[in-house]
Amino acid sequence: MTPAFHLYRIAGRIASPLLPGLLRRRGRAGKEDFGRLNERLARYMPNRRPGRLVWLHGASVGESRLLLELGHRLVEERPDLMLLFTSQTLTSARLLGPALPDAAIHLMAPLDTPAIARRFIRHWQPDLCVFGEGEIWPNLIFEAERSGAKRALVNARMTQGSADGWRKARKLFQKLVGRFDVVLSADTDTAQRLGSLLGRNVRSAGNLKSALPGPEASDLEIKRIQDGFIGGRRCLVAASTHAGEEELFLDAVSDMPDTAIIIAPRHPERGDDVEAVIKARGLPHARRSKGQVANTRTRVLLADTMGEMGLWLRLADAVYLGGGHAEGVGGHNPLEPVRFAKPVVTGPHVFNFAPMMADLETRGLVRIAKDAAGVADALMNGAPPSQAAIDALAEHADAPMVETLAALLPLIPEPGLLQ
Repeated sequence: MTPAFHLYRIAGRIASPLLPGLLRRRGRAGKEDFGRLNERLARYMPNRRPGRLVWLHGASVGESRLLLELGHRLVEERPDLMLLFTSQTLTSARLLGPALPDAAIHLMAPLDTPAIARRFIRHWQPDLCVFGEGEIWPNLIFEAERSGAKRALVNARMTQGSADGWRKARKLFQKLVGRFDVVLSADTDTAQRLGSLLGRNVRSAGNLKSALPGPEASDLEIKRIQDGFIGGRRCLVAASTHAGEEELFLDAVSDMPDTAIIIAPRHPERGDDVEAVIKARGLPHARRSKGQVANTRTRVLLADTMGEMGLWLRLADAVYLGGGHAEGVGGHNPLEPVRFAKPVVTGPHVFNFAPMMADLETRGLVRIAKDAAGVADALMNGAPPSQAAIDALAEHADAPMVETLAALLPLIPEPGLLQ
């Protein structure tokens, strides 16, 4: 145990009495579900059924979606498994709830203090713990190792800035990430950075998000919105936007009067803020979360709902993808709109997807725009990607998932086999 880890554990013990009050304050601010605060403290958890259990943890929507698909694939291979999903955000909880496999439950992620981590691991006794992307929680990893559970870090991503920061605490990094039995990176750049820090080879399985199925949508609802709202107009969609990006997008489309606009913020709970931006511009709008019905006189449909991105992407003639103009976000997965053969434009700050974005930009599947003028040009003049380009993209889409499954399945004991 390094001195830094020891201090982290002491800090967790000192903070523990304050955590219930902190969670209640976050609940009042709309950042926690009051009905699920005990899950964050690893108290009063559901019973664990007998058999092998795999715990899959991701922070937010992106990680949760890829772990959900990974969980479905694991159960296809091993129907005996119970799956436990945890995530940290309310948005991810709403996403996971209705989409879980039959043999799975979802909990809000436990806080990473020594006592909470110990209660969580002792209760669930996972056989395999799978952490998605950048989720490195020292106490949970430590308790999982102490329990004998196997650990895996999948779809790992690390920017050069993060690698430079960790280089100053390399021993701590090795103690944490070195505890994983399997480390698979999302790209070769991350594999090299992780390998340099760990002093061992790290394999790049490829980005698991390339294997995610496209979001579904009702044909009836598509037609209803096409007829009732779009009415033959060109439809422009701003998908997964963050604060400041709605303004930039509306600036970009301000000289395109004969268009239907759909804004789908990344976090639906920002609906009030986004609506204020729309109102400030005097744009006729309807708000989806309030049941307001858009018609052909409506300029903007505020899609502040969950689970409907497949609908908006199918309706779009062109897509502005958020996350690339927002400070510190690092971009979002561009593959969904690209797979629907839509022209896609995003901002330059896409460090979380840098290799993928560079590849897609080279293939002409995504455009990077620095400002509103560049976004406007891409939305007006961008051509849909060719079917040949889409087919080439799909050809290797499932390979990362197949390689990840091949690495994880040997870590799970067979049914009834004593460890």
